[in-house]
Amino acid sequence: MDFDDTLDAMGTLCPMPVLKARKRLQAMQLGQILRVLADDPAAEIDFPHFCTEQGHQLIKIVALNNTKLFFIKKR
Repeated sequence: MDFDDTLDAMGTLCPMPVLKARKRLQAMQLGQILRVLADDPAAEIDFPHFCTEQGHQLIKIVALNNTKLFFIKKR
């Protein structure tokens, strides 16, 4: 999947992955896609909630071993 920027949130715990993603998304243009790498188990709950609350589109979640990749489209 194509994306415009990557945020490595590995090793951080809730709420840091979401807070870092929010800051990164603020600097991006509408329609761009942010890929977030996270290993916090709560991220799988936090990112869908964050996207719903902030109006972004969570395009896809990919699981790779202990890592989750979240693809978020800025809206």
